[in-house]
Amino acid sequence: MEANQPHITNLLERCKKSDKNAQLQLYKAYYKAMYNAAVRILKDSFEAEDIMQEAFLTAFTKMHTYKGEVTFGAWLKRIVINKSLTQLKKNNRYETIKLELVTNNEVEDDTISYSDLQPNKVLQTLQVLKDNYRIVLTLNLIEGYDYEEIAQILNYTNENVRTTVSRAKKKLKQVLLANTIKKQAYGR
Repeated sequence: MEANQPHITNLLERCKKSDKNAQLQLYKAYYKAMYNAAVRILKDSFEAEDIMQEAFLTAFTKMHTYKGEVTFGAWLKRIVINKSLTQLKKNNRYETIKLELVTNNEVEDDTISYSDLQPNKVLQTLQVLKDNYRIVLTLNLIEGYDYEEIAQILNYTNENVRTTVSRAKKKLKQVLLANTIKKQAYGR
């Protein structure tokens, strides 16, 4: 998307001058990715659409604060994620993550045949995890944020993020294994 950097840079300069056509072009270039990021956090397509629209409005009104230190898409995605998390908190569906230490001697007993996993099934399974697990895994595995960035976004400690990601991955694996066993038992 940002491989066409001179074009994006030109659009950004025009947006800083409140050029509506440039804003529309930027919107068209980024709306799908931003919607997907919001819907993965909120699990509601209507809310995600609203949050995405708000994020674009915020970006266009605060365009002068964009310094180009990161790509525009990364800057915009951060706005979308922050707005999505704020909305989740407003909905009282978001639980704070308690600091729990995971000992290094916890062993993974069962194994998954990763070659049999289908990406859509993994994404569907991710959606049934509790919110704090779903959010940290979405930020880490799908959006590509590292532990330190997630800690900044969620205002948690690095240790808390590492622990939560570890436990969330373990839970995701358990649910995937349970689904695989059910599928094998019922021949589906």
